[in-house]
Amino acid sequence: MNNLRTKMAQDMIVRGLAKSTQQAYLHALTELSDYYDRCNLATLSKQELLDYLLHLSQERGLAWGTCNGRVHALRFFYRVTLGRSDIELFLPRAKEPSKLPVIWSQQDIRNLLKAAPDQRARVLLKTAYGTGMRINEVVRLKTTDIDSQRMSVRVEQGKRNKDRYTLLSNELLLELRAYWATHRCDPWLFPNRQRTQPISCVTAHRIFHDAKARAGITKPGAMHSLRHAFATHLLEAGTDLYTIQRLLGHNSIQTTLRYFKLSRNHFRQTRSPLDRLHGNPDQEP
Repeated sequence: MNNLRTKMAQDMIVRGLAKSTQQAYLHALTELSDYYDRCNLATLSKQELLDYLLHLSQERGLAWGTCNGRVHALRFFYRVTLGRSDIELFLPRAKEPSKLPVIWSQQDIRNLLKAAPDQRARVLLKTAYGTGMRINEVVRLKTTDIDSQRMSVRVEQGKRNKDRYTLLSNELLLELRAYWATHRCDPWLFPNRQRTQPISCVTAHRIFHDAKARAGITKPGAMHSLRHAFATHLLEAGTDLYTIQRLLGHNSIQTTLRYFKLSRNHFRQTRSPLDRLHGNPDQEP
């Protein structure tokens, strides 16, 4: 088992998989080995692998996304590390239910920022909302990523190890300058207490939920809600989808298109028949 883990780890490094993906894949391999109490996973049959996936879904009740992550890990292990293409074709990928996130209003965002307990928390949350960055991208921001000349923020090695640029508003720039004058943080914009590394995603989540509780916001959503709100509010303000796609770092425009379904403009263009019962049917409510 140790030899297989080492070979799989090397295969992932050579192919440039993100560290978080490497850890998740190796964890999936360990769980499979523990389930069957077998060191040599190469001897598992197709039926045993299918039974394991059914166990994850039905007995453990794991979410579709989690099960799909296990499938990807096992596909990589059998196809790349063991060279078993027949196993790759056999493993099914669960179909995820289509769900739309709950979008926070601009007033929700104002209440959240106002409820932040201190300057660092407020700047962290405002940066996440104002740039649309993912949580792991925000916490790894460096002071050198802030470009006040081009009014942009550089996202270094985001999802799929890609760099991109996103927006830097005047309000956020002023907030960041005041924050830096107080904290003098370098190189990390949001360092840990020892100032040796950036704060963890766990800490950032804790800051978000603390401000959310203080603001009395009962809407569902974690810190990723700020990214959803960033995209939806830009769309409602008239920003085109292709620009939003580049700012968010989406590979496919189809991923960005879902924000059109969340936009108030989408519903304004489709009027209820009840509105046509009174007055001018073409009049805006």
